[in-house]
Amino acid sequence: MFEGFTLDFVRVSDATLRVRHGGEGPPLLLLHGHPRTHTTWHRVAPLLATEFHVVCPDLRGFGQSSQPPDLPDHSGSSKRAKALDCLELMVRLGFERFYLAGHDRGSYTAFRLAMDHPGAVERLAVMDGVPILEALERCTEKFARLWWHWFFFCQPDKPERAILADPLKWYGVDPQAMGPENYADFLAAIQNPDIVHGMIEDYRAGPAIDRFHDEADRKQGRGLQCPLLCLWSERDDLPDLYGDVLDVWRPWAPDRQGHAIASGHHMAEEAPEEVAQALRQFFTGR
Repeated sequence: MFEGFTLDFVRVSDATLRVRHGGEGPPLLLLHGHPRTHTTWHRVAPLLATEFHVVCPDLRGFGQSSQPPDLPDHSGSSKRAKALDCLELMVRLGFERFYLAGHDRGSYTAFRLAMDHPGAVERLAVMDGVPILEALERCTEKFARLWWHWFFFCQPDKPERAILADPLKWYGVDPQAMGPENYADFLAAIQNPDIVHGMIEDYRAGPAIDRFHDEADRKQGRGLQCPLLCLWSERDDLPDLYGDVLDVWRPWAPDRQGHAIASGHHMAEEAPEEVAQALRQFFTGR
């Protein structure tokens, strides 16, 4: 897994991030979602490493990166804090400006990074995600029924207790589809109470401080200053919830494009060639 990549633990201002990086070319930062670690990219990263220097960290609170402090407003797990971690990581690796892609929960950090630090992000790709504010304001009975975990995970204590009672049954993954080393990394994470708490805090920050950050941007008329690629899984429910996914991004991204990937939700594991080709074409134009 990640043959030819370097594994490091990089200290930034408020966190220590486990990161794999390697390849030749312009820098590309890949951010994972829940409940994965950076190893979810293990099939995509080598395909991109022939044209990019690919950087795959564990977000703070996930995997083997450090845990943020528990704060009443959940700011330690905010996407703004995680975005700053990622920016500092890239600078430490020698990259002032870079391409950026995020999946699932990682898409929120990627979006916040591009919003807060537009000078650092050349182009942004968001996979299976819309802005948190849009998701909350468009919440219907269907959304609440299909995405009930959003609201359950915001409750104190109970989500961690439910998950840790039987982590594998809770998440219900296919080890063969994930690949043995990726699965082992995932398994170690979901059985660790501290990491499970860190992952759930990412959700608790969503309707609280993350929403406030999105609201402040909208009030001030801010949007993405870089081109956006939006990818969504054919066998997931984003189009069922929103219809035209690109239309959801209209207020935030004047320069946007996107399409579906023939995959379930974890597209980097299930359709790595298609994901790599879509990212390559968007970032390089070929």
